[in-house]
Amino acid sequence: MRRIVIWSASTLGALLVLLSYSTSTGRAATHISSPAVAGAVPAAGATTGSAGSSGAGTTYTGDVMSTQWGPVQVQITVSGGRVTSADAVQVPTGNPRDEQINGYAVPVYESETVTAQSADIDAVSGATVTWQGYTGSLQSALDEAGL
Repeated sequence: MRRIVIWSASTLGALLVLLSYSTSTGRAATHISSPAVAGAVPAAGATTGSAGSSGAGTTYTGDVMSTQWGPVQVQITVSGGRVTSADAVQVPTGNPRDEQINGYAVPVYESETVTAQSADIDAVSGATVTWQGYTGSLQSALDEAGL
């Protein structure tokens, strides 16, 4: 009888620990750029700004790339023949896992774009599909900018 009580208590304790384990980090996506108007997507090849304005640069929007998880679109700002910023204006956000992966990967891709000055950037582990869409859209924006 004593063994049964100890076994039952141990089993109940282990079950309680397993059920209380949090499988999510509970963090929100750190950074995912979005268009100024909800639902609005810049047209592929759209440019803004003027080449003559100092520091502002010209903005080029790449083609929308369809991936198995959703569309990806990149917008770059070019000033003095150099990419000064890159923003993913559209990334897959269909579920919390997409948001978690892209919340980490997209800022890395944006930073690497400015550093590399090309679409030749490394993929982030776990975000290969986003990387494929990002580099495709980025290359079309770079082509539009003549870089």
